[in-house]
Amino acid sequence: MFKYEVIKVCKQSGARVGKLTTPHGEIITPVFMPVGTNATVKALTPRDLEEAKASIILANTYHLYLRPGEDLVAKAGGLHEFMQWHKPILTDSGGFQVFSLSAMRKITDEGVTFASYIDGSRHFMSPEKAIEVENKLGADIIMAFDECTEGNSDYATAKTALRRTNLWLDRCVKAHQREDQMLFPIVQGNMYKDLRIESIKKVLEHAKCGFSIGGLSVGEPKPVMYEMLDTLRPYYPEDQPRYLMGVGSPDCLVEGIMRGIDMFDCVLPTRMARNGTAFTRDGNLTIRNATFAEDFAPVEEDCDCYCCRNFSRAYIRHLIKSDEILGGKLLSIHNIRFLTRLMEDIRQAIMEDRFGDFYREFTARYKWGKGGDKK
Repeated sequence: MFKYEVIKVCKQSGARVGKLTTPHGEIITPVFMPVGTNATVKALTPRDLEEAKASIILANTYHLYLRPGEDLVAKAGGLHEFMQWHKPILTDSGGFQVFSLSAMRKITDEGVTFASYIDGSRHFMSPEKAIEVENKLGADIIMAFDECTEGNSDYATAKTALRRTNLWLDRCVKAHQREDQMLFPIVQGNMYKDLRIESIKKVLEHAKCGFSIGGLSVGEPKPVMYEMLDTLRPYYPEDQPRYLMGVGSPDCLVEGIMRGIDMFDCVLPTRMARNGTAFTRDGNLTIRNATFAEDFAPVEEDCDCYCCRNFSRAYIRHLIKSDEILGGKLLSIHNIRFLTRLMEDIRQAIMEDRFGDFYREFTARYKWGKGGDKK
C-alpha cells in the first residue's frame, strides 16, 4: 500500500522530487502539508484545500483524543469520512502537545500523566495508547510517540529524553496493528550532533517508508536548525521520504529542501493569516497596516488563489480591522496556496536541474515584506 519513488535528483543541488503512494492517493514531494489540528484546517473547507492544491493534511492525536474522542471518530468511519477529506492524512502522535500544552505532567518510562488543557482532567498517554488512538483515527501516516525537549535543554536532559524516545519507539512498533497505516519514527536529540546521529541510526532500524525529524523549530536560531539538518543528511536513506515537523515559513522550506527534506507541516500559514499577515515572494505582508487602506491591488499580483483573483488588499484590511471571519479565511486560502505553489515551482526547478539557481534567487529576494516585516 505504501511506496516511495525518487523521480528526479537535481544536478545543481541534490534536492529531489519523489512520489509517495498511500491508500488515499499519491503525494508528490517536496510537499507542504496544511495542519488541521482538530480535524479541520481552521476556517477552510475541504473544497478550499483542494482548490489550493493541497495533497495531504494533518490532524492531531492529542486534541482528537481529548475531544471528540477516537472512538467517536472510528464510529464515523475514521478521519477521512469524519472530516470529508478523501486524500491522504497524517496524524501527529500528540507527543509535542503533551509536553507543550500541559503545565502539570509527570513523565516516566511508562508514559506521561498530564492534565487536559480543556478541563484540567487527568490522563495517561503511553506509547501503546498513542498508537491505539492513531489506529482508530485511521490516518494514512501516523507518528511514533516521542519526548520532545525545549530547544535550550542541557545535554543530560536531551540524552534522557532520547533514551526514552528510543524505548517508546520499540513499543510503538510492537503496538501498531494496521497495515494500511505507515508508522513514521521520529528523530530527536535536541541541538546536539552526537545525539541526533544516535537517534537517526535507531530510527532507521524501524523506518519502512518514511521517517520524521522532530524537536527543531522550537525556538532555536534558524542557523542552528540548518546545522542539525546538515548533520543528519549523510545518514538519510535514498528510498524513503524525510519529514521535517513543524516548519512552515517559506525561507525555512527552501532551506530544508536544499538539505534533502521532502515533507513539511506547520500551523504558521493559517495562524499568520488570522492575524492579518500574508506570505509573498518578497517576505511577509502585514495587511492590517494603514499603508494598505487604499491599496486596491491583490495580495500578490501573480497569485492564482481565490483571494488574489477576487479581492483587494484594501478590502481584506477592512475585514481584518473589523474582526470579520472572512478576512482570516481569505488570507488562509492565500497563504496555503502560496506554499503549495512554492512547492510546485521548486519541483519544476528540480526537474529542470536548476534548483540551485532558484535557491539563490529566492533567498536573495525573500528578505523584507512590503509591509515592513523582517524575515
